[in-house]
Order: sequence, then C-alpha cells, then structure tokens
Amino acid sequence: MKRLSAIPGILCISTILLVLAALAACGNNAPAPDDSSAEQLELTAAELAQYDGKDGQPAYIAIDGVIYDVTDVPQWKNGEHNGFTAGRDLTEEIKTISPHGVSKLKGLPVVGRLITD
Repeated sequence: MKRLSAIPGILCISTILLVLAALAACGNNAPAPDDSSAEQLELTAAELAQYDGKDGQPAYIAIDGVIYDVTDVPQWKNGEHNGFTAGRDLTEEIKTISPHGVSKLKGLPVVGRLITD
C-alpha cells in the first residue's frame, strides 16, 4: 500500500517538472533581434523628399504614414516605378491608380513613419 500512496506525489512532482521544463524551453526560444527592431525614422514630407533614389540616395515611399524602403526593389530602379517617384507620400496614388494597390507593400522593409510638418 505504501507504494500506491506514493504514486500521486510522484505524478505531481513529474507534472511540475514538465511544466518548468516547458517554461524554460520557451524562454530560450526568444526571437533573435533583427533590423526591424532598430530605431525607426520620423520624417516630414520635406525630409522624405531627400530619399528619392537618385545620386546614391535610398528610395523611400510613404503609404498611410508608414515609410517603406524600395531601394532594392528592381521595379523601383533609380527611385522610379510606373510614373511614380520615390521620396514622396504615395498613399493616394497607390490606393487609387496602382493596379496592385497596397498588396505589394507586404514584405518591404519599414524604415519609419511620416510625420506632419
């Protein structure tokens, strides 16, 4: 009988150990830091205009207040794409003129946000 009475205690201790092991494993799987956690820019429209993709400058566009880096997007070579120019807030153009709308923004690097002057 003594052996049977020890089983609930052993199960309780085993359960606690499993929970602690699971918690410890979760803590060790924290995501590695990436560039997206870097400090984000806050640019006015005038400041954004400097990032037009010309003369070695990065090419940034703003949509709905979010600034995206399109520098390495082949379609945005030299800061131009289908009549659009980088260094500007293109919210209306992307939403009303662009055939693909905002769908192509997914996966682009976000570098900051557009602030009012």
